[in-house]
Amino acid sequence: MMTGNNWNYWYAGWSWLFWLGFMILMFSSIGNWGYTRRVHRYYGQMSGKTAQDLLDERYARGEITHEEYGRMKAAIAA
Repeated sequence: MMTGNNWNYWYAGWSWLFWLGFMILMFSSIGNWGYTRRVHRYYGQMSGKTAQDLLDERYARGEITHEEYGRMKAAIAA
């Protein structure tokens, strides 16, 4: 007959499974935290371009004509 608590014998044999699960949980949690931090840091930030910069880009790409460019530029300046 065994003396002592049977829980200790079970825990000694299967503790590696507990620690493996714990380590997987920690690595995935840290990875998820790092990913969401990186993504949300850039979310919602302004691009740093002014309305004039965006208008110049549209004109350079040929999306608007010279007349539209002049009219929009005057509207921005006003």
